[in-house]
Amino acid sequence: MDDHQSFSRASSGAFTREHPDDRRRSLVEATARCLALHGVAGTSVRAICAEAGVSPGLLRHYFGGVGQAIAEAYRWAGGRVEAALAEAVAAAGEDPRARLLAYLAASFRPPIADPGLLATWLAFWSMTPVDAGIGALHAEIYAEFRGGIEALIRALRPDIADARLPAVALTALIDGLWLELSLGKAPFTPEEAEMLVEKWLDALL
Repeated sequence: MDDHQSFSRASSGAFTREHPDDRRRSLVEATARCLALHGVAGTSVRAICAEAGVSPGLLRHYFGGVGQAIAEAYRWAGGRVEAALAEAVAAAGEDPRARLLAYLAASFRPPIADPGLLATWLAFWSMTPVDAGIGALHAEIYAEFRGGIEALIRALRPDIADARLPAVALTALIDGLWLELSLGKAPFTPEEAEMLVEKWLDALL
């Protein structure tokens, strides 16, 4: 079988050809799992393909190498976070304050507050200072997150001329609380984290 072909066994026992987008996504997800399990040093072509259950040639077909696969895994993880944030805001209704608090508090509950996501994210963070591509992607993802906070602040307080620094401060607070909650056995509950964010938000605004 050609290295660029991948098959999965259907429930009937027959083999069915996977769609190329599905094969690519499975490699991206396998890369994220490898980063969580083995860190950057243990994430290789062979490790990723073993995790995905495909031949090494398949990764080279879809990506230029491990670095590109890791970058795509970062984009994928960032997309999962973005989707969870959007869902939380949508569920909060139309009140600007409730929407902002929902955006901020979403990081304290699954799927964002998750040990597996944390382990993958820490691997991305470790590459940020030494890999220009990952560093640029990190800046892009965090700029989008802060941009979401700024937009929600402006909706709540249109009189505030510059929401940038409040968004920076809230991002730093959320990162710290998220890290503790995702590690497990945090000295506070998700509800207490939300309370802290609400108090800091009131003080900032």
